[in-house]
Amino acid sequence: MQVKFQTIEGKSLQFYLLVAALALLIVPGLYSTWRMYEDGIYLSGMTNRIPWGLQIILCVFYIGASAGSLVISSLYGIFGKIEYKPFARIAVYLALLFLIAALLSILTDLGRLDNLTASASYFNFLSMLSINPFLYNTYILICIVYLWAMLREKERFVRVIAVVAVVWAVLVHSGTGAIFGFVPRELYQSPLLPPSFITAALSSGTALMILVILGLFRLNRRPLDHELVVRLGRLLAVFIVIVLYFLFVENAYRLYMADSREAACHFLFTPFNGTLFWGGLIVVGCIIPAVVLFHPRTGKSTPWIVFSCVLTVFGVLCERYLIVIPGQTHPPELLPNMEITSITELGAKYCLNEGIVHYTASIHEVFQAVSVLALIGFMFVVGLRLFKLMPTEAKIYK
Repeated sequence: MQVKFQTIEGKSLQFYLLVAALALLIVPGLYSTWRMYEDGIYLSGMTNRIPWGLQIILCVFYIGASAGSLVISSLYGIFGKIEYKPFARIAVYLALLFLIAALLSILTDLGRLDNLTASASYFNFLSMLSINPFLYNTYILICIVYLWAMLREKERFVRVIAVVAVVWAVLVHSGTGAIFGFVPRELYQSPLLPPSFITAALSSGTALMILVILGLFRLNRRPLDHELVVRLGRLLAVFIVIVLYFLFVENAYRLYMADSREAACHFLFTPFNGTLFWGGLIVVGCIIPAVVLFHPRTGKSTPWIVFSCVLTVFGVLCERYLIVIPGQTHPPELLPNMEITSITELGAKYCLNEGIVHYTASIHEVFQAVSVLALIGFMFVVGLRLFKLMPTEAKIYK
């Protein structure tokens, strides 16, 4: 089956206004990044206890969305599902852009951009923070080659590079999960975090792809077979159930172990974290979308599928916050199995890090986050205009 791809027209006033609006939204983030470079990272909401803030939360989310986007392309590239070929190019291009967004989020989080040279100058095989930049940069190159093969319609090479891309996407997100999971600290250390990261990535990436596909086909007035959307919705429902399973096992283990029970209660039952976990992640982000998508009537309704996708993305955002922030706000045990007999007041404040601290993103962090998203949106829209990513139609051939 021959699928025809085209660029979007991109000559309307609405197109130019959209491009101009996205370009303008980049400016505040550039300003905030320059201010932090000149004046210091203190302009953010981060402190010596909270070195990872909003940008790292979004970085983890973008990496997951990137890995999840490749699932749609793999349905065609690896498994030969020809009905998903119309979505494959868009999926790979989005995977590439999401990872670029993740790297830009890391850069804006650094404050001093010249600190980046330090990480490039030294390599530690025992540090996930050192290994992951290699995984990220290689992943970008793989996505570029993958997209090139699709644009040139080199079908045999597409199948080979599709396998490489999906395997590397799993490595990338496993590595990101290992950054947290391999840290010997309560609320972080868990061998389940890498696979848990992957399942959340599959759900968020699939949900975002469904939203993008529906939006693009509707705006460009191109025919889209409703059954394809329903099938993607069912796939998303399965991913959500897997996410619930990993969440249950991971937190049941935390509550079961005496050493982590106090931290688990802080994670699950304090007002703010508990609301995000039970309300935002479990109920809104998992249970409601799963029920809607598995229901024989609502699971076949496009508006309900869109509703479920939006809730799923929100739930994964809550999950990313809960992974990054609470593990920092909860005081670490710096001197395990040792008793402190005396310490100065200054040492107690800055060395022991006793007590629960709080984090609130500053306006500069918000500007940076909006700027990164706007830049990726700008690149996506311009890419649709320059490259043949949009199919003329998408339907199931019987």
